[in-house]
Parts: sequence; structure tokens; C-alpha cells
Amino acid sequence: MSYSYSGRREFGFARKQPVEVDKEYEAKIEDISRRGDGIAKIEGFIIFVPNTKQGEHVKFKITRVGNRFAIGELVQA
Repeated sequence: MSYSYSGRREFGFARKQPVEVDKEYEAKIEDISRRGDGIAKIEGFIIFVPNTKQGEHVKFKITRVGNRFAIGELVQA
């Protein structure tokens, strides 16, 4: 296993995220965040998709990828 140092005072496992910026994906909105954004998951990785409702199957484009989650933009409901 490989470890990465995030620049902070904690260590974590280095892991490639299952989504990439500017690529489109489809998934079901499984839940709604406290801020009202839809939550989808790809390979267990959380993607927040604004303007969606729980239960919808949507197509979205990734606009930002972080270490623990990504942000998507609705393409098609």
C-alpha cells in the first residue's frame, strides 16, 4: 500500500478517485444533503449534484473533484 501526505498533520491512503473533471456520468440520486443538493455515488464515492431530487436517475458532468467527494452539474434528468 502507498501512503500520501496531504500537507496537513494527518496521513491517508493514496487513492485514485473513480470520477474525473469534465466527464459525464449517470447515477441515481440516493439522498439529499443538508444544503439541498442531491447525493449520488459512483463506486462508493460521493458526488453532490445540485437541482436534483431523491430517486431521480440523472446524467451529470463533474465540475470539481476533492479527496472525499466531487461536485457535479446536472446535464439531463
